[in-house]
Amino acid sequence: MARRIFVINNIKLSPLISDGMVLQRNAEVKIWGKAIPNESVTLNFKDKIYNVKSDKDGCWEVVLNDLSPGGPYKMIINCGTEKKEINDIMVGDVWLLGGQSNMELPILRTLDLYEDEVKNLKNPNIRHFIVPISYNFHGPQDDIREGNWISVNPEDIYEFSAIGYFFAKVINEKYNVPIGLIRTAVGGTPAEAWLSKETISKFKKFHSSLDKCKDDNYVKNTIEMEERRYNKWHIQLNKKDKGLSENSMAWFSEEYDDSGWDTIYLPKSFEGTDLEEIKGSIWFRKEIYLNEEPTKENVKLILGTLVDGDETYVNGVMVGDTEYRYPPRRYSFPGEILKKGRNIIAVRLIVTHNIGSFIEDMPYKLDLGEYQIDLTGQWKYSIGGRMEKLEEFTFFQYKPTGVYNAMIYPLRKYNIKGILWYQGESNTEYPYDYTEIFKAVIEDWRNTWKSEELPFLYVQLTNFEDPRDGNRWCHLRERQRRVLEVPNTGMVVTIDVGEYNELHPQNKKAVGERLALWAMNKAYGENLVCSGPLYKSHKTCGNKIQIFFDYVGSGLVCKGDKLCEFTICGKEGKFVEADAVIEGDTVVVSSSKVDSPVHVRYAWSNNPESANLYNKEGLPASPFTTEELK
Repeated sequence: MARRIFVINNIKLSPLISDGMVLQRNAEVKIWGKAIPNESVTLNFKDKIYNVKSDKDGCWEVVLNDLSPGGPYKMIINCGTEKKEINDIMVGDVWLLGGQSNMELPILRTLDLYEDEVKNLKNPNIRHFIVPISYNFHGPQDDIREGNWISVNPEDIYEFSAIGYFFAKVINEKYNVPIGLIRTAVGGTPAEAWLSKETISKFKKFHSSLDKCKDDNYVKNTIEMEERRYNKWHIQLNKKDKGLSENSMAWFSEEYDDSGWDTIYLPKSFEGTDLEEIKGSIWFRKEIYLNEEPTKENVKLILGTLVDGDETYVNGVMVGDTEYRYPPRRYSFPGEILKKGRNIIAVRLIVTHNIGSFIEDMPYKLDLGEYQIDLTGQWKYSIGGRMEKLEEFTFFQYKPTGVYNAMIYPLRKYNIKGILWYQGESNTEYPYDYTEIFKAVIEDWRNTWKSEELPFLYVQLTNFEDPRDGNRWCHLRERQRRVLEVPNTGMVVTIDVGEYNELHPQNKKAVGERLALWAMNKAYGENLVCSGPLYKSHKTCGNKIQIFFDYVGSGLVCKGDKLCEFTICGKEGKFVEADAVIEGDTVVVSSSKVDSPVHVRYAWSNNPESANLYNKEGLPASPFTTEELK
């Protein structure tokens, strides 16, 4: 559990400086805190004693130089008659995890893929610190309010950033040094939320939003009003919901007679159905039969992902509930709730503001251990209560500078090896200025740590949505690719490991391992192929365009019979499907419909599901366009 900043009489330390911390090896490491003003402070670490004196405000700082990797160690800090011991300290490499929800996503949300792999893990050399979500619009904070270090063990592994863990596993095994991960990522945040006030001043479009947020009363009143609105909406829905009426049998009851209900095939989106406009509650019931009593102590009900919230019951007993759309529904419950013969699963779907849905192409089943029961197919349904749309919250952590001030600047004294970043989904509504904003984030954070060459390794947006739906994501991917011109950056391509129907794909192992390849190159000086092919240049050869690449590795390969997802255009700018062939370390693109080609695009859609250009090392080529960006 997180703990608050601790004060032991005279000694006050940041939550970062606590039991289990990882200090950066071979670097200038600062240990800082507060004590009685003008008082002597003594720090003892690795058989060395450091003496300093607090200033008139009580602030003090000790610098430890060139620590070699290892541990665990103990640190003792004395001030006056007080003593503070910090135990189980490791010295290794510290990586900051930044961005939004896909970096934040914990192992707990990836268990469909990794449950067996992680359930018995124990590695004290991989540690994790979660910076609590906080924001401040008045200026940088000196410290964070709480947090603690955890290590890889069967209880705590589920809290680890999934990408962070798989990255750390590779680096720890490769270099045999402890790895510390500091997770600052906050779901839903756009890039501008992570900029300093000085930098945001260069982007006029954000000024009015920031000015508004500086009014504490506005922020406080908005939060309180929206919480009241949210609570009132749900209270009213509960009163209206016929399925919860005190005057009749509850619709989740095993004995309830649903013979008069309509039927629907699930999973499916309600778009285009009679349920499309419904906001409020919709009840779904399914009857299943068991040939024998369950023998497993705990069974699992798996219901894909639902839009928006749900309350789910088995034989009249609530087995799980989720308030919003994104988490996978994985509800474990005692097997004794089930019985031989007829059983009833009831789902109260609560649709607040989206179009309701049981997301397709996801698992819907009852896992009994020895066997599974498929839950796709016909379900009965009835509308419980109708409501007006519930307006969304104003998430102040999304506003400019707020999380930088409260979650990044306070970490500035804690030396790190580099930064891992996964963000961009929240900038796809207007992707066209993302290159400038993202470059500003990199510069800002490097200035914060006073390190111009601090490795900054990031993830390009994965494949998502229907392949035919729009191109905002590819516009943002292209702007991410062009940020590679910033020195000592690296970009992981992930268009082959996403899920078209899931904003938070579970394959975080591939992402973490590909980030580790970039780290080996940029932070550890390894000469290796760390990326798939990246567009470098092109030249026109008659009615063809030849594309040249960086990171060809051992050679280009096509995964399939022919290269797909290449398009080409003439001077009129109309792109058509193209023929593309590998010639040496290049790709030659042409079309019988374009006599005088001007530009080429590759994998230019939100979900380029057929993209199949790789290098022989197995790393996918990045999407690109040869066009100048406007």
